[in-house]
Amino acid sequence: MAAVAAIMLVAPSSALAAPPTSAVEVSPTTVQRGQTFTVKQTVYNADATSTIEGGKATLYGKESSLPGIVDLVSCPGAFACDMLGGSIRGGVGTVTPGQSKTVLFTFRVKDDAPLGNVTLQHQFVGDNYSFEILDGPVLTVTGAQSAADLGVTLTASPRGILTSAVEYTVKVTNSGPGTASGIRVASTLGNGLRFTGSSTCSNPSGTKVVNCDISSLASGTSATAKFSVAAGLLALGPVKTTAKFTQSSVADPNAANNTASSTCTAITGLLLTC
Repeated sequence: MAAVAAIMLVAPSSALAAPPTSAVEVSPTTVQRGQTFTVKQTVYNADATSTIEGGKATLYGKESSLPGIVDLVSCPGAFACDMLGGSIRGGVGTVTPGQSKTVLFTFRVKDDAPLGNVTLQHQFVGDNYSFEILDGPVLTVTGAQSAADLGVTLTASPRGILTSAVEYTVKVTNSGPGTASGIRVASTLGNGLRFTGSSTCSNPSGTKVVNCDISSLASGTSATAKFSVAAGLLALGPVKTTAKFTQSSVADPNAANNTASSTCTAITGLLLTC
């Protein structure tokens, strides 16, 4: 009988504690402007006697308004998501006693989000009852993305059937992840070619280099620039023009696509084919 009594006394102490009314997992906790991150929020009805009506998984920023820091991308697990004042909410509907529901928020950090730390607060809110606000992980916002994979192509098109004039098209593509600004592509003209004009590119006096500048290029976008050249009377044979990046605001992790070239053939000084 004593052994049985001991077992009965020990058993309750091993029971699992009830889960918190709200719990979050954040990945990653250090994010850059323009970067996406996720918040997995699980809400739990700890009230053994009441059903929570109109339940919402709710997030706040303690030091700064969360809607001023991030844009909402998606929220699977919620039937609807919205922003209300300084909060971001994912609707989970009716939650019975002891029941839990989970929402997976995906956010994108605003390009002008304030830098520094913000404590991510979370709460289980209902139309008929709301639980306490809890402090979660600290989210650290750093500057813009530090890398962008820029690629360049160069194509040439004769400006006529029998002509010595050629128009070059420089195309720059940003494969991300960051936004790049202050981009410059320098094209070195082949032997016998001279710059004749462009609305977007420039030719420093006395050089065979044509600079094409792009002020800003977001991830997943591209831009083009064009310039014209003409062959000199002494041009003959293959004429190769090469384009390459010479400056950008961010590092480029892939140098393999940073240079491009295009070769035309000078049949005579008055006739080019490309």
